Amino acid sequence: MNTTLSIEINKTKSSKLPQTNFDDLKFGQTISDHMFVADYENGEWGNFRIEPYAPLQLNPANATLHYGQSVFEGMKAYKNENGEALIFRADANQKRLNESAKRMCIPEVPEHIFMEGLTQLLEVDKAWIPNKPGCSLYIRPFVFATDDYLGIRPSDKYKFMIFTCPVGNYYSKPVSVKVECEYTRAAEGGTGFAKAAGNYAGSLYPALQAQKQGYDQLLWTDGKSHQHIEESGTMNVMFMINDTLITAPTTTGTILKGITRDSVLTLAREMGVNIEERFLRVTELEDALRSGTLIEAFGTGTAATIAHIAKIHINGNDYELPQKDNSAFSNIILETLDGIKYGRLEDKHNWIIKI
Repeated sequence: MNTTLSIEINKTKSSKLPQTNFDDLKFGQTISDHMFVADYENGEWGNFRIEPYAPLQLNPANATLHYGQSVFEGMKAYKNENGEALIFRADANQKRLNESAKRMCIPEVPEHIFMEGLTQLLEVDKAWIPNKPGCSLYIRPFVFATDDYLGIRPSDKYKFMIFTCPVGNYYSKPVSVKVECEYTRAAEGGTGFAKAAGNYAGSLYPALQAQKQGYDQLLWTDGKSHQHIEESGTMNVMFMINDTLITAPTTTGTILKGITRDSVLTLAREMGVNIEERFLRVTELEDALRSGTLIEAFGTGTAATIAHIAKIHINGNDYELPQKDNSAFSNIILETLDGIKYGRLEDKHNWIIKI
């Protein structure tokens, strides 16, 4: 990897760190001191800098505000027992950002720009990585159009940025979910596989209706028939039916290629778990809930890591899932992933980048 990127660093004169309560971290609400910024003009990325986190000044005609040309990623950094900063699978996030960017007509961010911007930003803000168990530094890279132009065409100018925020758990308890059979999150040929901002905007209204009914999230179904489970609003989903782990495939282009999803499947295969990457029919899920053959269900994602599902609503009926002890597959996987991320277990897959 090229290591000659010239990044201008302008550190804040007034850090927010002393006033930050690391015992009360609400996800995404506490932002670290600095951000990495790069600009795309005349066909290339340049003007690399790390500067104090601050609001942006945008023209009202900014292309992203009107046409939604924006993609983002999410990853985390951790501290091991020696106080070293560890980033989990940042190379996979970089590749996925560019897959999303290509679909949205956004120029790709070269690996050396992504990785050097990220690592230098974390070196500057390393003190923001929490030391508490279960806490981490959430990292948000994103790219958006910056042309000031009203017209349907790809922008000529873009901005790539990274900022970070110390976080605790995304979900503080097991979640309840509702199977969504009316609204559609993604359709084949669309942008469902991309981490495009508009995908999330379109999902807000159905999710809000479910929350008003007492559910934390939706289980989205396919846009054609609404007969197959795809993913949840904030995570991929997995179901253990009898001794088989079932999760939707990512080959249709309607489901995000989750990095935590891939990590769980990799570890599960090493454990000898039966895995089926296929669409689970809604009727099959309901039959498994009624018969008790659904052993557990959980979500996988960067923010949530492993989110246990406690209740599933299907066609007017609520089905409760029993609480799981430490011997449950999802808890074993969670402990293993955390062990790798915090440097307590051997990293056999070279998933960790040490700063």
